[in-house]
Amino acid sequence: MAERWHRRAGHLLRHSLKARLVALFLVLALATSAVFLAGMQQALGIGWRDAARPLLYDYVDRLVVDLGTPPDAAKARALTERLPVTIRIAGPATQWESHPRRHGARDLRDERDAGLLVRRTADGHRVEFGLNLQAWRDKPRLWGWGTLAVLLLVTALAYAYARRLLRPLDDIRAGAQRFGRGEFAQAIPVRRRDELGELAGDVNAMAASIRDMLEAQRALLLAMSHELRSPLTRARLNAELLPEDGDVAPRREALMRDLQAMGHLVTDLLESERLGQGHAALHREPTDLAALVREAALAHGANAQAVETLPEIAVDRMRMRLLLRNLVDNATRHGAGAGPAELRLAADGAGGAVLTVRDRGPGVAPDALPQLAQPFYRPDASRGRATGGVGLGLYLCRLIAQAHGGTLTLRNADPGLEVEIHLPGGSA
Repeated sequence: MAERWHRRAGHLLRHSLKARLVALFLVLALATSAVFLAGMQQALGIGWRDAARPLLYDYVDRLVVDLGTPPDAAKARALTERLPVTIRIAGPATQWESHPRRHGARDLRDERDAGLLVRRTADGHRVEFGLNLQAWRDKPRLWGWGTLAVLLLVTALAYAYARRLLRPLDDIRAGAQRFGRGEFAQAIPVRRRDELGELAGDVNAMAASIRDMLEAQRALLLAMSHELRSPLTRARLNAELLPEDGDVAPRREALMRDLQAMGHLVTDLLESERLGQGHAALHREPTDLAALVREAALAHGANAQAVETLPEIAVDRMRMRLLLRNLVDNATRHGAGAGPAELRLAADGAGGAVLTVRDRGPGVAPDALPQLAQPFYRPDASRGRATGGVGLGLYLCRLIAQAHGGTLTLRNADPGLEVEIHLPGGSA
């Protein structure tokens, strides 16, 4: 338990600015108290020796005279009952001690003050005086606990104040995480007008600039995609008018494939920007997902033997066809000729569905998996330009899955890459 507490305390001090500030405050408070007490003790000690020694010397002489010669034990007892002092008498006629010391106990009185507190009478008796601390024995303990309680209270107040003082840092961290996810709707609250408040304002200004640049980029892509659709449509119509036989036929087929790929690219750009901005409404309707999977497998030559018949799920059919087309096309392109893409569809046990698409290619480097579904990302090992693709297919699939409330997961299947789409159940 103690070791775990030490580890947590060490981790907190290393990673928490508030904890370090409170610890610094505590160390400064203890150091200041120690220096103050040591200085005051030294100052009072010097004052005692310089000013009170003559008075104490004279007072002790008077006490010895009051005890008589030889010293009277009864008078000494009466004196100890009246004053907080201890008396010890040793001599030929009287042997008496008001507070017998335990065996082996040391006299802790300062040797420099021994001449003040010890007297010898004319008849050979030695009278030794001391201060009786019995009445104040419990007071230091009480003061110690009281001081500790006050110190803990002050520390708790300091921690609360430090937490309140550094609260803008929590807001800035949460805001930076939102901006990193592309959520710019909620700005960082500016709670104060100090340096942290200025920092929050600067981060808000930076986020606004990034949002404007992203909006401009998306607007440009949408405009270009819209403008490209018309010439692509005309080019496709003109290509279809070419003869289907003779020497022109091979070039006509190659041109039709290129135009189809360009059409798919424009469609992917438009859909990814619409879904990325969150403005595209899904047209959900109860759909036989197994039929869509078999349709996509038949159109692209994929293997769809492990497809279960599931209850109808409310999805956007057009976008689900787009998702299936991109997944199968990606698996076919990067399968390295090791066989057709494999499609599996199964229930998840909660009314939803799990769609898995796998190829038998070389797979992807583990460090590239987290970026594989990012826009325009193409790992060199598996996505050279010779194989086609611009890095939008998996990104669009992730957006479609998220728009349906689902998830997309990528993992190496050894061999090949496996893409898993989880779609929750629900009605339209």
